[in-house]
Amino acid sequence: MSAILIGILSQEKIRERMLAIARGEYRPSPDEPGIWFTSMKSLAEVLSDENRALLKVIAETEPQSITQLASETGRKPGNLSRTLKTMANYGIVDLKRVHHRVRPIARATTFQIVTG
Repeated sequence: MSAILIGILSQEKIRERMLAIARGEYRPSPDEPGIWFTSMKSLAEVLSDENRALLKVIAETEPQSITQLASETGRKPGNLSRTLKTMANYGIVDLKRVHHRVRPIARATTFQIVTG
């Protein structure tokens, strides 16, 4: 599992970048961040110590459902589900529907952070 490259830019710069991409004026290179945060504070909230520990548990135990992960971590399923959805929105976790369950899959447990 490779590290995910994360970038930090102001909301305005992220918007300018996205519009340039949409207009075809800019093509991101493969070595640019794929995930962007608007501040170190927002990054720290998503990748808190507790959430990074959660990613390691997911990677090591490969739980088959959120309920199983809740059992392994001692966290409540509802709280865990919200955390996982936030992480999935940023592309840090994949939530794969298997039959009637949602299986969390960690995309990475290490991260490189680039500020601009």
